Amino acid sequence: MVDPLDAVSPLDGRYAEATAPLRRFSSEGALARARVQVEVEYLLAVTALEAVPVSIDPGTRTSLRELYQDWDRAAAERVKQIEVDGSGDRPPTHHDVKAVEYYVRERVPEPARPWVHFGVTSEDVNNLARRLLVRGALREVVVPALTELRSALAGLARSGRDTPMLARTHGQAASPTTFGKEMAVFATRLGRAMGDLDAADAALQGKLAGATGTYAAHEVALPSVDWPAFAAAFVEDLGFDHVDPVTQVHPGDDLVRVFHALQRVNGVLLDAARDGWQYVSDGYIRPTDVEGVGSSTMPQKVNPIDFENAEGNLSKATADLAFLGRSIQTSRLQRDLSDSTVKRGIGAAFAHCLLGYTRLRDGFAGVEPAPSVMAADLEAHPEVLAEAIQTVLRREGMADAYERVAAATQGQRVDLEALHALIEDLDIPADTREQLVALTPATYVGVAPELADLADEDG
Repeated sequence: MVDPLDAVSPLDGRYAEATAPLRRFSSEGALARARVQVEVEYLLAVTALEAVPVSIDPGTRTSLRELYQDWDRAAAERVKQIEVDGSGDRPPTHHDVKAVEYYVRERVPEPARPWVHFGVTSEDVNNLARRLLVRGALREVVVPALTELRSALAGLARSGRDTPMLARTHGQAASPTTFGKEMAVFATRLGRAMGDLDAADAALQGKLAGATGTYAAHEVALPSVDWPAFAAAFVEDLGFDHVDPVTQVHPGDDLVRVFHALQRVNGVLLDAARDGWQYVSDGYIRPTDVEGVGSSTMPQKVNPIDFENAEGNLSKATADLAFLGRSIQTSRLQRDLSDSTVKRGIGAAFAHCLLGYTRLRDGFAGVEPAPSVMAADLEAHPEVLAEAIQTVLRREGMADAYERVAAATQGQRVDLEALHALIEDLDIPADTREQLVALTPATYVGVAPELADLADEDG
């Protein structure tokens, strides 16, 4: 491993520990392992065909699968050695997939060696290998991090369920809400976005159609085999939907759907990060752990660094995902390699996602509501009751209710006494007057507490 102090990217430097869970799915060694998995499983499937004159016994099948199941650094180094330095009398391949092919052939019984990589092109291996890695990264790293974040949001929704809070629309004081309801908004939005991500994961596709997507090499060698049906069964056995027709390259539309789903997730969370930052600034939430340095010169400060770090990483991830989505769907004619180098950046985009999710989780998990601050702000803005007053007056048949209340409140700082005086001057039933006078900003929250409970429901 590169010393973090020498790393070109902060993902493998400053943030190496935080992004370490993705190495199993985003590193060069991980890609080699996934390629070995595809090559091994393809060999086992081909040699199981009646038209193929060799077979592999159960014990050897098990040992071949152990090539990727028991993968270690030594195996990755061996593949790289074949690519860069060569092996024995064989010169270096200078081709990463060919190096994997030779690595597998070295471990296959002699009669079966010609059937390793039989009829397939590198993209047949690569498209499946990359999707194995994408799916693994999503299911084992990204989605669990999102689940933890959603749990943190739902926890704040529960704890702040009944905590009244001034809302702001256009940055101005607006009809009150509860802190819990606002957290529930983000928890439920995230849940729905995660549902789209799960659907995109489930819809990942694979191809296995040869050099230009025609199965030509397969067909000319073994015309008795229904190769499209074989390819469909093989791809589906790996857990993916089969896509046909294709060129040499997998069109990549399925990966773009994953990237778009992640962009939607990130859009929700950028919104949450910015609101979290603002709530810290307003004093509505306060950190539960104030240890550490907030400023190099102002000792009193405790900065909302988790929310800021999350915002930065989510923005970077979203930009990377958008670029990936624009790039990998295109290929000149039947194949060019512009997408190959771009796809190596998928892990980096996922890493910035992961940093954003974990930092935002830490940000929300490390704060608690400050009800007294919220209450003081509500008391300072009794004019937010204007909506309630004009709406009740409409109920009583007053056609100019909005205009009358606006004339007394719009653009003015109004205290509770002035509102009560306005109410007393109105020609309305006594019980209606009592209802309006009894209102306070802290009690004018509608069904916000019940809405906060929706945070615990599935998105």
